[in-house]
Amino acid sequence: MNADANAPSFDPHMLEALICPHTHGRLEYDATAQELISKKAGLAFPIRNGIPVMLLDEARKLD
Repeated sequence: MNADANAPSFDPHMLEALICPHTHGRLEYDATAQELISKKAGLAFPIRNGIPVMLLDEARKLD
């Protein structure tokens, strides 16, 4: 979660333009974890300072 209340936040409208770099499928926004979730790939991409990090090396594998 974002520790700094003044840090930029992610705009959920960006989901319309973003796709999973692995499957090219839809992403879901998890506001609590500050991640973009690709259920099809089983990956969660972090959002840092309001910016999605869409690199496979930075993604977390979902359980």
